[in-house]
Amino acid sequence: MSKSTRSIILATVALFLIGAGIYLFNGDEGASATQVTDDAYLRADFTVVAPRITGEVAALHVEDYQPVNAGDPLVDIDDRDLKLALQQAEAEQARAEAQVDTLAQQIERQKSQVAKALAVIEVDRSKLTLAKADFQRFSNLANEGSGTRQAKERARAELDGLKATAARDEAELNAARQQVEVLKAQLKAAEAGQAASVSAVDNAKLQLSYAHIAAPVSGVVAQRRARVGGYVHPGDALLALVPLDQIYVQANFRETQLTHMQPGQKVSISVDSFPDLELEGVVDNIGPASSVSFSPVAPHNATGNFTKIVQRLPVKIRLTSAPEKLASLRVGMSVITQVQVR
Repeated sequence: MSKSTRSIILATVALFLIGAGIYLFNGDEGASATQVTDDAYLRADFTVVAPRITGEVAALHVEDYQPVNAGDPLVDIDDRDLKLALQQAEAEQARAEAQVDTLAQQIERQKSQVAKALAVIEVDRSKLTLAKADFQRFSNLANEGSGTRQAKERARAELDGLKATAARDEAELNAARQQVEVLKAQLKAAEAGQAASVSAVDNAKLQLSYAHIAAPVSGVVAQRRARVGGYVHPGDALLALVPLDQIYVQANFRETQLTHMQPGQKVSISVDSFPDLELEGVVDNIGPASSVSFSPVAPHNATGNFTKIVQRLPVKIRLTSAPEKLASLRVGMSVITQVQVR
């Protein structure tokens, strides 16, 4: 075999091997029974603790990396102004309640005045009935000549006086009734003020409670930025709570690896920090979009130049190993995942 022929054969074999390698690398990798990636990390949904009020940090009850339980005290903000505001709100509430009580008592007294006025009106009506009868009788006697004109005039004067008295008493009754309505309107306004004062007290208590920040969830303290004497505003990140007991794996698989991947499939996990530690898990869910889809500057391939790039999608893997195996894990550690898709 000539040297040139041998060279051609070797070149052909080399090209075949290169082509086979490229095919195996870029071919239908989704058909493999096991899908592996080292683009995977431990994650946890941590909680950022922030104040709801403005103020000076008065006390810190936790240190960096300290485990805490839900409800444990974390940070106290100076609450002296808030306590004064609560005292003022409570004083206003007491004043509003006293005003309501006073008006209610005035209404009851005024109702008794109305009752008395009604009784007087009844007496006036009885007297008027009698006076009208007397006047009619004296008028008849005077007309018949059996009575004197003076007696008739006295009866008329008595009747007119009783009519005037009845009119005055009727006016007093109407005034008393109107005063009841006025007091009722004032009571309604006072009750509205009382309700507002109750709301003000509740709000003052709520604001005071915001000065004492407790752990919303159990976890480990991280990124503690709060310092005694520091001035904080609503929304400022004071610290983060990392729930290590809820740690999971986020693995970024190439899109070509997801052909047969689905939730519930078993996963073998090895941790770079602990080579001898083998963990188990299951596929919890597959992300709805690739990471680049959420990029502020999304790529546009409408131009004539285009290079296809295999995308990666996040896959959430839930750890199923015993808790004692997970105790040493920390968020951010790199892992290697092997998903059994067949």
